[in-house]
Amino acid sequence: MEKGKICTGKIEDQFHVIHKVPAGDGPYGRAKHAQLVEKDPEAAIIWFWKAINARDRVDSALKDMAVVMKQVDRTEEAIEAVKSFRSLCSKQAQDSLDNVLLDLYKKSGKVDEQIELIKRKLRLIYQGEAFNGKPTRTARSHGKKFQGNLGWAYMKKSNYVAAEVVYKKAQMVDPDANKACNLGLCLIKQARYDEARSILLHVLQGYLPGSDECRTTKRAEELLMEAEPRRPNLEELDPLSLSLDDDFVNGLEELMKEWAPSRSKRLPIFEEIEGFRDQLTC
Repeated sequence: MEKGKICTGKIEDQFHVIHKVPAGDGPYGRAKHAQLVEKDPEAAIIWFWKAINARDRVDSALKDMAVVMKQVDRTEEAIEAVKSFRSLCSKQAQDSLDNVLLDLYKKSGKVDEQIELIKRKLRLIYQGEAFNGKPTRTARSHGKKFQGNLGWAYMKKSNYVAAEVVYKKAQMVDPDANKACNLGLCLIKQARYDEARSILLHVLQGYLPGSDECRTTKRAEELLMEAEPRRPNLEELDPLSLSLDDDFVNGLEELMKEWAPSRSKRLPIFEEIEGFRDQLTC
């Protein structure tokens, strides 16, 4: 009998390891069982809600529930759940919840919300308050990633001047061929073909990390064809693409005062922002 009990315990342990389901009969364990073993996302969501209400591994329960909701096209509910219940979660869970929220904003097309959250994340990273206050290599790596995400978000809004500022500063911090292609596209959209060609040729000549990737090379070649010298049709240019909106400029000026008491410590992506602003008013 005792021997049988021991064997049963080992089998149960193996089950939890194989299926990555936590042991125990609590609501979070049942939620993961419904999600990973039964493949029943709706049942999993119900149990995740119960886990949150019971404060049973609430950090993981809220994040996992949002992911499952996204999978079943309940993105708006997932956004509201994260925003409403993240206060119940630990400080250590906030970074991962921000990442979940960014992913949800991206899927639901909430570009303005993406931009505001990315700016907040960058502020925390460069103030050393992200990742539990540790200025680690991971934090710097995420800072570079968020810079790229911010540039892409501005491109989605067709604000190519704002995107240009971000991509130029990102290239100064961590140059690569993909960001260079995005910068080239920003310039093409502003009918600045010569500048775009110069940047794209650097990609094709292999001067930047990632230049040897086939997909990047193909994209650079396609963009180079779009940047063929021609007289720009100013009537086709979107006015938004040629200006920094007031909210963007005013917000960044305030952030620079907060983040950077001296020029040497300015947030890299916003260095020289005033110079770009001056160019627009000339």
